[in-house]
Amino acid sequence: MTETEIKLFGKWEFSNVKVNDQSLVAYISRAEQYVPHSAGRYSVKRFRKASCPIIERLVNSLMMNGRNNGKKILAVRTIKQTLEIINLATGKNPLQVVVDAVANGGAREDATRIGSAGVARRQSVDVSPLRRVNQSIRFMTIGARKSAFRGIKSLAECLADELIACANNDEASSAIKKKNEVERVSETTR
Repeated sequence: MTETEIKLFGKWEFSNVKVNDQSLVAYISRAEQYVPHSAGRYSVKRFRKASCPIIERLVNSLMMNGRNNGKKILAVRTIKQTLEIINLATGKNPLQVVVDAVANGGAREDATRIGSAGVARRQSVDVSPLRRVNQSIRFMTIGARKSAFRGIKSLAECLADELIACANNDEASSAIKKKNEVERVSETTR
């Protein structure tokens, strides 16, 4: 009996996907699965969501918004179409494109409020790797949802464009725009 390799949706291999950013290796999980619907309990403990596969986290993030709350099958179908579009557009493994986009999309530096005795000022701080991953996924899904709303393109097409642009560090990506804006604000508060 031969051992079969696990591929996402029966097509995309996990074996050759690499995380280029060394600080994010522990937080971008490339756990192999056939479908990004594990019904895993990743929110039971504090940092357990770091072990949730990155594609499933993208699916879960797509479900967030009033009319799409809890529609995971719809989100899984959207991700499947998105990966097909990415493969046709770039010719690369779409899982690698998603990992590169998540690595590029989060801000490395942010500004926080430091206040004492009624005087509050902004202070520049470094961002933890887990928050960078969370921000990146959120920025990309919000940007794709905004561009798809009342537009000609479907959500899958807009998400594919967003992921490709973010993987290439293109300013056309709303995640890259937001990241640059956050880093620019934090630069002024150093």
